[in-house]
Amino acid sequence: MPATPHLVIDLTIAQANIDRTAAWAKKAKLTLRPHVKTHKSPEIARLQRRAGAVGITVATIGEAEVFAEARFDDLFIAYPLWPDNPRRARLINLTSGADVRVGFDSLESATRLVGTGVRALVEVDSGHHRTGVLPAEAGALAAAAMEAGLDVIGVFTFPGHSYGPGRLKAAAVDEAKALRVAVDSMAAAGVPARVVSGGSTPSLTATGKGLTESRPGVYVFNDAQQWELGSCGPEDIALTCYATVVSHAGGRLVLDSGSKILGADRPTWTSGFGRLLDHPEARLVLLSEHHGVAEFPSGEKLPALGSIVRVVPNHACTAVNLVGSYVVKEGDRTVATWAVEARGRND
Repeated sequence: MPATPHLVIDLTIAQANIDRTAAWAKKAKLTLRPHVKTHKSPEIARLQRRAGAVGITVATIGEAEVFAEARFDDLFIAYPLWPDNPRRARLINLTSGADVRVGFDSLESATRLVGTGVRALVEVDSGHHRTGVLPAEAGALAAAAMEAGLDVIGVFTFPGHSYGPGRLKAAAVDEAKALRVAVDSMAAAGVPARVVSGGSTPSLTATGKGLTESRPGVYVFNDAQQWELGSCGPEDIALTCYATVVSHAGGRLVLDSGSKILGADRPTWTSGFGRLLDHPEARLVLLSEHHGVAEFPSGEKLPALGSIVRVVPNHACTAVNLVGSYVVKEGDRTVATWAVEARGRND
């Protein structure tokens, strides 16, 4: 066992999460294209593919390159790209050995994608208000991009506003409505939407009708955000940070796990910087670079100095990007160490 702090995957739980979501997608008659920015690991992506995923979603060209090298040949870069000349060259290299799909939400970006060999999807805004055109504008943009020579195969969105208490079902409804309007807009413009893509982990089971594929990411591990939102229980959390209790100063638990391994994400609606898997009422209330401070309910005995506790990061994706490898366990037995091969590939 390496020195603390380090990230640990409970492989039994991760596999159960993968299998359950694959079964859900099959029942819902949806293609499953998981977002691998959560784990950044070809080993885990292979488990997802064996369970039925037909392709993967990535965040960047750099991530696509890592997974293409690992023999994944069905890739969707699900963000609007600005393909300058170096990126165009990298996309051309990728499409020489893989089916590469990319997102776009402007004609300027679309025209720069022409000639790279990619297939493209129009991004629409379904309520997250980050990127994407209005759903009713999808048809005009798709038609203009096709006229410029781009192979437009569909439409996608990200219902990111599902990340908030009480928003899960409403975000799924917004997603389905936006995609329906976009599909109709594209049909009216003479561009059939063969792929209608959406999905997020919080809104997963509420996903509405009309989609052809779903792209959840965090479901493979889950995290403190998902636990707090109610989209998973503690029994579904497969990724934890093993940390050592180094102090009881001030009657609180001080751990050797800080923001440099847990990440610093703390949305306003969360109750702390993370949680302790085996102490559900405790909360991380203070986070510095190398230490985390947890408060326990009054009267609950603190874990002993020198003992190891399992910390659940608020956001699994950012924690993963801070480490070079995972310890993989089945029960109490360590079975492997897996590299986080796409770590830092933010290019």
